[in-house]
Amino acid sequence: MFARGWALEFAWDWIEAWNSHDLDRILAHYAEDFEMTSPLIVERFGLEDGILKGKTAIAEYWKPSISLDPPLKFELLDVLAGINQLTIYYRSVDRNVVAETLTFDSSLKVVSGSSQWSVMPDSEE
Repeated sequence: MFARGWALEFAWDWIEAWNSHDLDRILAHYAEDFEMTSPLIVERFGLEDGILKGKTAIAEYWKPSISLDPPLKFELLDVLAGINQLTIYYRSVDRNVVAETLTFDSSLKVVSGSSQWSVMPDSEE
């Protein structure tokens, strides 16, 4: 299990990387051949399984997100630590709540990620 301090440090760095809109900084957290699963992959690419593999393919998937106007801004809500995994719970675009579960290799690079989006109505509306 990850130490609390490391888990929080990673999560804050991950959030700040996304908020910087710097794709290289975002991708630095990930292994070259990592795999990403997300409902947005289904929406953007029409891939029924919602899975992309490798930095090149995933960079193409993420490019539109870092170019949004108004700019993308994530707000960290919580971090959940497990065995070789973290779940980063945050507010995303349009204040949607997202849980991003990341699995790490022995060098602490992300080898797989999976996004889950809230289906609850936003309580602030």
